[in-house]
Amino acid sequence: QVQVVQSGGGLVQAGGSLRLSCAASRSIPSIGDVGWYRQAPGKQRELVAIARTDSRTNYADSVKDRFIISRDNVKSMVSLQMNSLKPEDTAVYYCYLEERIPFLRAYWGQGTQVTVSS
Repeated sequence: QVQVVQSGGGLVQAGGSLRLSCAASRSIPSIGDVGWYRQAPGKQRELVAIARTDSRTNYADSVKDRFIISRDNVKSMVSLQMNSLKPEDTAVYYCYLEERIPFLRAYWGQGTQVTVSS
C-alpha cells in the first residue's frame, strides 16, 4: 500500500502565493495521472488541476493562469504552485497519485488547509 503525504498550505493574504506538495511513501514505477482537488466549506469537491502521463495539463477555469501543476515521476511527487491567490481559493486541498499496474488505482493525500484572507 502507498501512503501519500501532503505538505505546504496555510494562511496567506490575497495576492500571495503558496506551494503544495505531495509525495508517495514508495516509488510508483507505473505512475499514471496525478492531480489536485479542493473542497470549500459547504461545497462539493472540485477538480483543480491534472497532470497526465503524456505531460498534458488541465486546469479549472477559476485557476487558469494562476496555478501551475508539476510532476516528478522519479520521486512520485506532484506539486501545485498557487499564485495571485484569492479568498475564493480558500479550501482543503487534496492530491492524488494514480498507479496503473497491476490495476488502476488512486492514492489520496490527507488534505491540507489553504486560507486566503482579503
